Amino acid sequence: MSIPEPSPHPESNSGHKRYFFEKFGITERLLERCLGEALSAGGDYADLYFESVTAISLGVDEQIVKSASQGTSAGCGIRVLSGERTGYAYTDNLNPDRLLHAAKTAALIASGPSKQPIQGFTEAPAADLYPVPLGGFDLDLAARLELILRVDRAARAFDARITQVRASYSEELRRILIAASDGSFASDTQPLCRLNAFVIAKDGVLTTKGSAGAGGRAGLAQFTGSKSPEGLAREAGRGAILQLGAVHAPAGEMEVVLGPGWPGVLLHEAVGHGLEADFNRKGTSAFSGLIGQKVASAKVTVVDNGTMAGRRGSLNVDDEGSPTQETVLIENGVLKGYLTDKLSARLMGTANTGSGRRENYQSIPMPRMTNTYMLAGEDEPEDIIRSVKRGLYAPNFGGGSVDITNGKFVFSASEAYLIEDGKITAPVRDATLIGNGPEALKYVSMVGHDLKLDEGIGTCGKNGQSVPVGVGMPTVKLDRMTVGGTGR
Repeated sequence: MSIPEPSPHPESNSGHKRYFFEKFGITERLLERCLGEALSAGGDYADLYFESVTAISLGVDEQIVKSASQGTSAGCGIRVLSGERTGYAYTDNLNPDRLLHAAKTAALIASGPSKQPIQGFTEAPAADLYPVPLGGFDLDLAARLELILRVDRAARAFDARITQVRASYSEELRRILIAASDGSFASDTQPLCRLNAFVIAKDGVLTTKGSAGAGGRAGLAQFTGSKSPEGLAREAGRGAILQLGAVHAPAGEMEVVLGPGWPGVLLHEAVGHGLEADFNRKGTSAFSGLIGQKVASAKVTVVDNGTMAGRRGSLNVDDEGSPTQETVLIENGVLKGYLTDKLSARLMGTANTGSGRRENYQSIPMPRMTNTYMLAGEDEPEDIIRSVKRGLYAPNFGGGSVDITNGKFVFSASEAYLIEDGKITAPVRDATLIGNGPEALKYVSMVGHDLKLDEGIGTCGKNGQSVPVGVGMPTVKLDRMTVGGTGR
């Protein structure tokens, strides 16, 4: 299997549908029967989510191929909604008897006032954000293995202090088909791949690490320039070597400048999750009930955009069959709306933003982000740095956590520097940023014109489900933020 390059003859939407009809014997009549069975005990709505995934992963550790796997999976998840109740059942066997049994199981879980499905389906026009050519995929593992071996060679050549190197490559082709009792129908073929580099550097007793990665819904040709194996190896090596000479991060409240691109993960975690409609419908988000109110500096505009060609978080349709879109969440500091799926949109009386996502056919869909970022401002990045007397510049982040109910977050900066008298000086280690998402955005005083999106490595977790996402932001100055560190 491979992720091929865009073709002038991409697989059409009808081609996505034919895959399930031809390979698994699915028919429109069977879809109608399953939906009828799903609503046989009552319910407001039912849908069927068919999925077939082919995936491959390769890993090299210390110049040895330590892992290689390739596999396929297929199944169907059947959901029934009755008011706020959800019945869900799934099967990995797509023969009619098993599908009808799963539909009956879901029906019994969410019984309610009866509603019969309509006859026939209407397939809405879909976008073409990642064309997939006819002819399927090959199994040329040699080209993929060479990518990670190039990472290994380049990382070792970067600096003699790099003592360990790991590299990995993952790729999948996901085909989906969704049919619902409201007559909606959608299908899609979704490619995705990612290349990762990880290194360990050592100088005396001090050991540091660095990592880099890239990917998206495109083919092997995307791994060029900064996203090439050599580029990723150099970036991982640079991060590890930089930390060898870093000083301890200062502690206390100070001005903080976030770099462009991947630091948008802080925005994703500290703000984005709080703007997902299920949390707000239940009143558990720090943003609940605040639509139309000022929740950030007037310089802050945040959008979620699932329509960006080739991006890791983009989708032609979400996992409920709705077209994705660009949704303005915060505009000039004012909260404009939430990310919704079909259930939350119906219960809250708002429009569906096409944000229903799930990890796989075994999972219930819920409102999730796609590509979430802050729009560019008008400030020069250099002027932002020059405006800081004493503070921290954080262009790269590691892990973090957030409490949705109050917006409090803690993030570790995998790369950070002191800012002294308007100049970036010494690199620091072990810096953490501590704050409250809604409060932190109120202290944004400068926003650069250098909006950048991440390199295609984001994976978002929620309620035990993981989905690919994108993040981004321009250079941003926050006048106040608490920095955790062991220095002065």
